[in-house]
Amino acid sequence: MPGFEYRKSSYSDEKAECVEIATNIPTRVAIRDSKRPTGPSLRLLSATWTTFQAALREGAL
Repeated sequence: MPGFEYRKSSYSDEKAECVEIATNIPTRVAIRDSKRPTGPSLRLLSATWTTFQAALREGAL
């Protein structure tokens, strides 16, 4: 399995702290703290990530 390829949000500042997300593996999404690139990451099923994003857009969270 290939490794996760993380990217920062286009809303983040180059010098500011931010989360990074990897969506290059079709069945998984990984999220990590940009300050700790070798630290732990949160790994979700892609469907879970999609549900989370929809809830944010709808104002449910």
